[in-house]
Amino acid sequence: MKSSALLALGLAALALPARANDTTAVMAAGGLVFTRTKAVSMVSEDLFISASEVRVKYRFLNRTAKEVTVQVAFPMPDVESSESPQGIPTEDPTNIMGFATMTDGRPVAAQVEQKAFLGKVDHTARLLALGLPLAPHLQTTERALDRLTPAQKADLLKRGLVSEQSWDAGKGVETHYLPTWTLKSAYHWQQTFPAGREITVDHRYSPGTGGSAGTQIGDASLMSTKWGRADVARYCVDSKLIAAVRKTMGPGVEYPPFYEQRVGYILKTGANWAGPIGDFRLTVDKGAPENLVSFCAEGVQKVSPTRFEVRKSQFVPRQDLDILILLPIPKS
Repeated sequence: MKSSALLALGLAALALPARANDTTAVMAAGGLVFTRTKAVSMVSEDLFISASEVRVKYRFLNRTAKEVTVQVAFPMPDVESSESPQGIPTEDPTNIMGFATMTDGRPVAAQVEQKAFLGKVDHTARLLALGLPLAPHLQTTERALDRLTPAQKADLLKRGLVSEQSWDAGKGVETHYLPTWTLKSAYHWQQTFPAGREITVDHRYSPGTGGSAGTQIGDASLMSTKWGRADVARYCVDSKLIAAVRKTMGPGVEYPPFYEQRVGYILKTGANWAGPIGDFRLTVDKGAPENLVSFCAEGVQKVSPTRFEVRKSQFVPRQDLDILILLPIPKS
């Protein structure tokens, strides 16, 4: 049975400001991917996840008598246009999540591949020919679009690669063009696994944390909706967590006094290696003792006031990981 991990201690009734609808998207990143081979197995994976940092330490074993070199990739999450708010961790146009990796303690010089797609069509060459940055969420891209000729803007508009937006910021009506394409990127490198011995691979990055100014968890009217039920299922929200939220809603408190952080992690890539993961440990840190957290996992153990742990042997991940953190809204 799937269970949620939560800690409902030290919570007091808080005044809730007017509800806002500024939910941001979760940018789920995840584990290493490589060309399938039966030569290399994952001896262990030690995964730490919080709203501010993801750290992973792998141990790999080449089970053969020959050295094996494979192409390894770390797929980054898609970045949508600037019209869709997202929790982008950095302003770096290529390393948007501050990704870094090491092998046996030595930094890896990974290459990054970036492509711009609209639907299933690759428009990378077209955008680069116009001198446009590929990162659609940066203001530098919007300014580069403003510098295009009217004919170039019209062509991009016709192709659906930009949207036309007009507004008055006090200086009269201005018309600008905003990118609508999606940035797809991945880090990749050649990894050599020496014959018959283990190597370690570490990587870390800042997750793209989605969230909202309020929460529907504990709000009976919202939880009865289609998307409310979907959230309950996605994060394995149970009756204990709902009760902990409702306990804080005293007289005159109309909405649950929490806001959300959401973290996604692509866990299923661990199934790409030869055989199951020998020793798997997941640690989820909710950030503060007064926060609540829920995620789908079996055998969740509380190991500190803020951390929860899951351990598995011979583990084959079947689904990705979605984590919901509820933080009390500060008193005004």
